[in-house]
Amino acid sequence: MGFFFGNDNPIVLELGCGKGEYTIALAEKNPNKNFIGIDIKGARFWRGAKTAIENDLQNVAFIRTQIELVEYVFAENEVSEIWITFPDPQIKYKRTKHRLTNSSFLRKYYGILNVEGTVNLKTDSEFMHGYTLGLLHGEGHEILHANHDVYKNYYSPEEVTQTQTFYEKQYLEIGKPITFIKFKIKY
Repeated sequence: MGFFFGNDNPIVLELGCGKGEYTIALAEKNPNKNFIGIDIKGARFWRGAKTAIENDLQNVAFIRTQIELVEYVFAENEVSEIWITFPDPQIKYKRTKHRLTNSSFLRKYYGILNVEGTVNLKTDSEFMHGYTLGLLHGEGHEILHANHDVYKNYYSPEEVTQTQTFYEKQYLEIGKPITFIKFKIKY
């Protein structure tokens, strides 16, 4: 631990971080945790990296890599939490292997998460939400929180509703519900 930051603070990942909005917002609110945004396109998280530098955020980093390689970037038990915010739901059956919550990805996450580690999925896709809930139930993983519309539920975790990405704001403007699942992977 501490390779990126030189400390032993918990590491939180945002997979497919895009512009890094969630990574930055969580880092600002949680200075005792280290946040790493991961995306395949560096141009996407350039804005987040620039904001981190401008705001002198010492607990933020960004990595350009494929999420499929995450277990080669982090050691076993190194990560305390994973955020997956508004991923492409990969609706077509032949694209199942690309869904960031499929069984193969869950095994990769399990390998890098510590014993108490959790995964958070925030999405506008009812399909992705339903697919993930079904998979989690079917494989016996522990669902800690599930919500079909975080802005119409008084019990939504604060960290879910206080930070909105660019796309999330667009979805909310057209009345699209935002869903959320927090879970632990059990094998």
